Amino acid sequence: MRERIKRREGTVVSAKMTKTVVVQVDRLVEHPLYGKRVRRRKRYMAHDERGECRQGDRVLIIESRPLSRNKRWRVSKVLKRAAG
Repeated sequence: MRERIKRREGTVVSAKMTKTVVVQVDRLVEHPLYGKRVRRRKRYMAHDERGECRQGDRVLIIESRPLSRNKRWRVSKVLKRAAG
């Protein structure tokens, strides 16, 4: 059986490194006891080969082989450009 590639959609919070961006992925989870929906955030380092991402862009990232100590994701495409 073939494995499914993981995909995440998030916002670029840092694009200061060469060919690397930091993408913050937000998700809502329900609290197990109280039932209130709580925002959880996770930051992923993603490989941006062409260096086209800028801070504030909405991007789609996909899981890949380990590219460095912290990078296990690649930018698939830019969904929405940041204003300005």
